[in-house]
Amino acid sequence: MFMLAMRSIRHRPGRFLATLLASFLGAGVIMTFNSLHDTAGRPGVDRVSSDTLTLSASVVGGYGTLLVFFAVASTLTVNVRQRAGELELLRCSGATPGQIRRMVVGESVAVALTGAVLAIGPAVLGGRALLDVFRDSGQVAEDVDHSFGPVALLSGVDITLVAAAGAAFLAVRRATRGRRRQGRGRAFLAYAALGAGALSVTSTFAFSATDEALMATPAYGAILLSVGCALLAPRLLKGVLDRLPLTGASGWLAVRNLRRRLDDLSGILVSLILFTAVSVATLYMQGVESDAMSASGAVKTVDAKNLETLNLTVVGIIVVFVCVMLVNSLYAATAYRVREFGQQRLAGASPGQVLGTVGAEGLILTAVGLFFGTVAALAGIVPFTVVRTDSVLPRQGLGIWWAVAAIAAAATIGTSLATAHRVLRTPAVQAVGATA
Repeated sequence: MFMLAMRSIRHRPGRFLATLLASFLGAGVIMTFNSLHDTAGRPGVDRVSSDTLTLSASVVGGYGTLLVFFAVASTLTVNVRQRAGELELLRCSGATPGQIRRMVVGESVAVALTGAVLAIGPAVLGGRALLDVFRDSGQVAEDVDHSFGPVALLSGVDITLVAAAGAAFLAVRRATRGRRRQGRGRAFLAYAALGAGALSVTSTFAFSATDEALMATPAYGAILLSVGCALLAPRLLKGVLDRLPLTGASGWLAVRNLRRRLDDLSGILVSLILFTAVSVATLYMQGVESDAMSASGAVKTVDAKNLETLNLTVVGIIVVFVCVMLVNSLYAATAYRVREFGQQRLAGASPGQVLGTVGAEGLILTAVGLFFGTVAALAGIVPFTVVRTDSVLPRQGLGIWWAVAAIAAAATIGTSLATAHRVLRTPAVQAVGATA
């Protein structure tokens, strides 16, 4: 099965390009920040600089690990679902489920290892640039030199390979096991995350306005709530579609297509909900904290600067990863619909109507993801703002939310329309006949 996996990669490299890109970016982020662990462990590094570097590497490294798994999982899930016919043919030819799992996992590990090796060079440069940022802001001493050692290298390669193997195994397992059993486990995890998130958010009121850990509990609570909503994404989308009064051919067809593809679209909604919740919650809470410190006339300490740098860095990483996840998933999902688009055109639909349907689908997905992500973010923002400033809502206005919404809409709707436009260049008869 390993040789079959290698032949599959060699003959169809385009299918694995999304996984390669996700692995490359993930390994690059992990190695970039974990190189700060190597730097902090160099002889002669003072304690303040070492603590700053260690904290930054630990926090962002944890987020990076989670994001790598989600990015690789989303691309592999789409890949496996689109290979349902091929995998079924292997089973009919005598392959066991265990052999199929080993083949898919072997493919994923090989691609992830390639991505991790390619990311070593950019990670070295990124680590040096990141250290320069810390030195320029006064958080790290000027005489500290960058080091890229075993911690960065091993963590980047190991985490990427484990994430790829685990995500591939789960993707094949979901494709071969009963849907009812999957739904029960997913629902249990979703409700557990929602309960833990609600508890974390509520515990914010146990802190005082000057506690250094005040931002931690509402931020983690918002993340857990967004994870719970993301796991319930198919149910949430179905509930919205049942109450959506869209009219016209494009709107009706968009709702029908979304209902039929609920499971396939869950990965896209997961990305949108997590992106919205984490970005909005982090940026607004950081804005409230900065305004509160300015109003009190307090000077930012090293710890406060570290927290601000970490928050902005985490949001930046999330933006990059979610855009990659969305573009990969949407491109693969839309490009796979070439036969469907060809059938619609042969039935009388114009290319403009097909694009209108795809645009309506992207708009609905974006709206649903933004709504539930914003609800999860507000659940963390409101308690933090009440405790920190005695106000209910932050005074930063809607500018941050509009920026997040614009990025989400551009990534979702733009990728869908661009891919559909490219697919529609294929003549309708050829599109139907080539995949029939």
